Amino acid sequence: MMDDDALVEAFLDTLWLERGASDNTLGAYRSDLTAWRRWLADQAETGADAVPLLSVAPQQVQAFCDSRRESHALRSTARLLSALRRFYRWALAEGMIEADPLHEVRLPRVIPSLPGTLDEEEVERLLEAPDLDTPIGLRDRTMLEVLYGAGLRISELVNLSVDALNLRQGVVRVTGKGDRERLVPLGEEACDWLSRWLSVGRPAMMADQTRPALFPGRHDKAMTRQTFWHRIRRHAVTAAISKPLSPHTLRHAFATHLLNHGANLRVVQLLLGHRDLSTTQIYTHVAQARLERLHAEHHPRG
Repeated sequence: MMDDDALVEAFLDTLWLERGASDNTLGAYRSDLTAWRRWLADQAETGADAVPLLSVAPQQVQAFCDSRRESHALRSTARLLSALRRFYRWALAEGMIEADPLHEVRLPRVIPSLPGTLDEEEVERLLEAPDLDTPIGLRDRTMLEVLYGAGLRISELVNLSVDALNLRQGVVRVTGKGDRERLVPLGEEACDWLSRWLSVGRPAMMADQTRPALFPGRHDKAMTRQTFWHRIRRHAVTAAISKPLSPHTLRHAFATHLLNHGANLRVVQLLLGHRDLSTTQIYTHVAQARLERLHAEHHPRG
């Protein structure tokens, strides 16, 4: 039988091979399993070995949940237990254990938080913040237009290559989570800015035009998501936007504004690249909250 270290690596290898899990996802699973192993080691009596991962009992899982109640956020514990559940279901499917120790353990119920977003006027101010007299400003404006117009993740945006664009048809080929590809419509505004960027801005910024990066940073290489996130925050200051921002703010705005204007939830799911519709349904709460606020403000019986 494999020791615990080898067991964890075998599980992560399966996630990578079968699910196409990203490095960030694999790192999160490794961290969660390390926290679980550390807790099991702390529970061992002095001089005794920690309980092996495949020998835990449901009572130990429940005790682990109870131990985190006072010191950890509910969402953190729920995410960690979700990782453990996937690990033990994998072990069960591989015939390594006879029963899932989490089978009867109740996972904490987490009420989904509403994602922070911007209203349409705030989005316009943000889009207009870059200085268009410079190639960098033109690049940033184009990136913001594509980010909002197509609802991309920042990682998807910065990794775009020139050959992913089809401006004649107005679509972009995006590689999302799990290396899944999808075609996303861009809209006229984003296409206009992309045409301007490709004809004026990109040639001014790139010494080697044969490089594939659509939006270069330094040395003609694709910009990092951290760099562009820094650029967004900088432009938000220029636009006098004081709301807390996240790397997904414009993606949230994209989805919320589509629903506010009558888009179908499944269409939004396809555009965002969500595998499960339940992931997209959080935006119905955003739209509903806005409708309730408008009703309270404007209806005579509100």
